[in-house]
Amino acid sequence: MMGDRDFRSIVKNAVDSIGRELEIEIDAKDIKTIHLKEAVQCLRRSYYDRVDPKEVERRGFNDLLAGMLRKLQYGSNPKEFAIDDIKLKGHADMIADDSIVLFRPANTILETPLANDLLYLNACMWIYDKKDGIIIYITGNKEETMFSLTRDKKMFEEVIRRVRVLSDLLKEQKTPILEPSNDCTDCQYYQRCFITKKNAKQVSLSEMLGLSKD
Repeated sequence: MMGDRDFRSIVKNAVDSIGRELEIEIDAKDIKTIHLKEAVQCLRRSYYDRVDPKEVERRGFNDLLAGMLRKLQYGSNPKEFAIDDIKLKGHADMIADDSIVLFRPANTILETPLANDLLYLNACMWIYDKKDGIIIYITGNKEETMFSLTRDKKMFEEVIRRVRVLSDLLKEQKTPILEPSNDCTDCQYYQRCFITKKNAKQVSLSEMLGLSKD
């Protein structure tokens, strides 16, 4: 018997508390310093994180692995890369044998790495001046999948473009365009982008497209 105590809530609160401690520190007012995490994820999400933040819901301790490793500083400290008057700030989870190593949680074994993880890893290799990198995905069942990458200039140029865009939009106080992806479902800002209303007026497809009934 576990009694009347809600142990699930206790664990969830513990995970949330630890997660807040391990979060990458971002100064919302400093629009001339963009963190790599902000540049590779949905820019609208990064924008909301700064101007009107809402706490993310963490699933379990598996989501905290990368933050724990960064906190323990296994050969990695935050590092900056100058882009004109903007500073791109990156933080690798680990540097081992002169290679960047990232750890990411996964629900299942992945056949290919996620796009934003590739952008993050590649950018870290340029920021830290390393030639090789590894992403290790770990499931809740402790199954591991590993992917290696050699740094690519065009991928880094895309990150630089996104850094400039986010910095400009923060300066102009303009919300970035919608970037639909599989991450939207679990995003804490889902309802801001995809508003659903009960008792909404039903409209036909032609009306939605602005087509005449004639």
